[in-house]
Amino acid sequence: MIRKYQDNDLLLCSYILMTVYNNDLWKCHWTAQTAQKYLQEIVDQKRFVGFTLWEKEKLIGAIFTHEKTWWDTDEVFIDEMFILPEYQRRGHGTELIKAVEKHICKKKLSGLTLTTCRTSLAPEFYVKNGFNESEHVLYMRKVVAKEDKATLLA
Repeated sequence: MIRKYQDNDLLLCSYILMTVYNNDLWKCHWTAQTAQKYLQEIVDQKRFVGFTLWEKEKLIGAIFTHEKTWWDTDEVFIDEMFILPEYQRRGHGTELIKAVEKHICKKKLSGLTLTTCRTSLAPEFYVKNGFNESEHVLYMRKVVAKEDKATLLA
């Protein structure tokens, strides 16, 4: 069953986030505190849209998104999606994507965007669900080294 995110889902969602990403594949080191803070920051966005996935009475996954203004038609950006590992590869992620797609249709938005790790199984999942690489967008990153920080703060 899928339902709209509720504020009392935060603690369980943060536990699932840690379970999904604190491993050798993703190489994350979430603590309960940082996971809760991270997800709360997403929830606090002005146009947050979230859905949770339940099997019987157990929360097994969630998708956290936000509506985003764009020059032609507003869109939805997927900030985070996670499903307990023992429930993955059963179609649950597709269910969450479809819940967001229904929201997009109701609001007459254009579609979905996201970023993900190239070296995980996530790109394959998203392609299977109709996503493709954008030709005009390049995700870039810069890490500021400790020595650079010292120089910048001097």
